[in-house]
Amino acid sequence: MTQALQIPPWDEHNRKLVSCVHPADWVNPLPGERYNLVVVGAGTAGLVSAVVAAGLGARVALVERHLMGGDCLNVGCVPSKSLIRAARAFGAVREAGRFGVRVPEGSRVDFPEVMRRMRSIRSRIAPHDSAQRYADELGVDVYLGEARFTGPDRLEVAGAELSFARAIVATGARAAPPPIEGLGEAGYLTNETLFELTELPRRLAVIGAGPIGCEMAQTFRRFGSEVCLFEATDHILPREDADAARIVQQAFERDGVDLVLGASVRRVERAGDSARLFFEREGRSERREVDRILVGVGRAPNVEGLGLEAAGVEYDARSGVQVDGYLRTSNKRIYAAGDICLGFKFTHTADAAAKIAVQNALFFRSRKLSDLVVPWCTYTEPEIAHVGMYERDAEKAGLKLDTYTVPLARNDRSLTEGDEEGFVRVHTRKGSDSILGATIVAGHAGEMISELTLAIAGKIGLGRLSGVIHPYPTQSEAIKATTGDYMRGRLTPGLARLFGLWMRLRR
Repeated sequence: MTQALQIPPWDEHNRKLVSCVHPADWVNPLPGERYNLVVVGAGTAGLVSAVVAAGLGARVALVERHLMGGDCLNVGCVPSKSLIRAARAFGAVREAGRFGVRVPEGSRVDFPEVMRRMRSIRSRIAPHDSAQRYADELGVDVYLGEARFTGPDRLEVAGAELSFARAIVATGARAAPPPIEGLGEAGYLTNETLFELTELPRRLAVIGAGPIGCEMAQTFRRFGSEVCLFEATDHILPREDADAARIVQQAFERDGVDLVLGASVRRVERAGDSARLFFEREGRSERREVDRILVGVGRAPNVEGLGLEAAGVEYDARSGVQVDGYLRTSNKRIYAAGDICLGFKFTHTADAAAKIAVQNALFFRSRKLSDLVVPWCTYTEPEIAHVGMYERDAEKAGLKLDTYTVPLARNDRSLTEGDEEGFVRVHTRKGSDSILGATIVAGHAGEMISELTLAIAGKIGLGRLSGVIHPYPTQSEAIKATTGDYMRGRLTPGLARLFGLWMRLRR
């Protein structure tokens, strides 16, 4: 029997969730003969590794010490996007007057109901990642408990020894708050505890204006919290192009998020039921008093307690398990995938990397991590999505670019939607239609970026994309507009004169 787990609040939805992803009555199987593959960690990378290997006929063991589904299901993508959807709904109500829709005054967010809906959605998705499904439907031996390598080809879990021909470490990463004096004593939230809230904080400080910090800052502001967002750089989303981030920043300002930029939080102290943050900005010392603090920066790989030394697997406490281009560790039997070893800590990257790790572990080392074309999206309103190179990446690589930027104000659907603050930007190799990177700022940029991801992965240039018909009116026509700019750029003055001569001859 496994150790019983509870997730607050312990309501019907969280009981259903836990009954799927860490059932209290679960009995681990008997190991028996050697496994073709043992997977340690049942987050996205681990689940995908197990299901792909089992589907190929391998005898697979999957070990999880906490909740199957990992961050994505339990404390990441699923709960955060549920809250973002609720915040967008209220944002639409608030903005309805722009479209001639009169909404009665006094509309508000029912925060407990928002959180109940989130827990309900999470519990509905949980059966897909459940121990029972993986065992009964997919033929995977599921072990719940702490895994520890005891040698290069074996590990222990809950008193049982599992031997393997190959293994994949997919234990992920966890929130790792920055070393701010007094932060621990004052108390703080991370993505791992935020979704346990049942009451809306009146005043919320968010430390870090990366994707997590920005998504939740805007969301909780729309819910009604007074939000101050702290960022050490001079604009939010510092990884993104400054003009792209500026559009989102202006949306935050309209929403009423208090942006504290160029600031360094030095100290936090408890003040009764509140907390005071002391920070420096432009050489001045300032402070803010809040009710709750959300830390949106910092991740640390889950390498502790795994016995990696006994397995001969090299790792670093900050960057995680060390892998080569094929995701193989220093032990040729053991591979890694997901946040435990990757710089891009996204669910979809973990999924793709797991498939590479399984193929290389069980067959031939033929696929490399560098083969992946990785898009990502920050789900603010508007969203920012990106794939491939930024201009700064090209400069570092010594590549020259042609850049095509189409404002959404040129797009008919964006005008009808009232969503013209944004753009589509495509970088191509200088003098070529070969796409090297793209950024989209739009209401549903995450849905649009896949077309350009496919183009990069499939080596489809802007010239070929120009012949693709896009439904009218759609925001994706802004992508097509970049192809039109490219085609017009090919019409040099000399070529234009030749065409003019040809047309005169054809009269």
